[in-house]
Amino acid sequence: MSRAAGEVFVDTGAWIALAVATDPLHARAVGTWSRLDRRGARLATSIPIVMETFTFLERNTTRAVALRWKDSLAAVRRLRVLECRRADLAASWRWFERRELHKLSSVDAVSFVLMAEARLREVFTFDHHFASAGFRIID
Repeated sequence: MSRAAGEVFVDTGAWIALAVATDPLHARAVGTWSRLDRRGARLATSIPIVMETFTFLERNTTRAVALRWKDSLAAVRRLRVLECRRADLAASWRWFERRELHKLSSVDAVSFVLMAEARLREVFTFDHHFASAGFRIID
């Protein structure tokens, strides 16, 4: 079993749904978050995900909401934030060669690379691209 066994990657859509009570996926996200917390899951996210989430929240809600979300990360037990290096960016371009990953975002492509490097197989997301890339979506 790998060092990351039981660790779940948290994607932008999950963070947004958790942070915005009016998001259509909010209740579903809260339910998944509660289940992950009860099982004591270790969590991971990445610097690109943090930046993308903050930007989305700041542009689509208010800066106060975005700052509250940013501050809330410090309170999340068992969370590690994966760094993104230039080599990770270079490796991410190969994901754009796959036809089934139509309209893939660059942050998702980098996430796939970071997850593979960290040996993460499960992801808390609402984005089907992760399943198409071979990761298991937690619901």
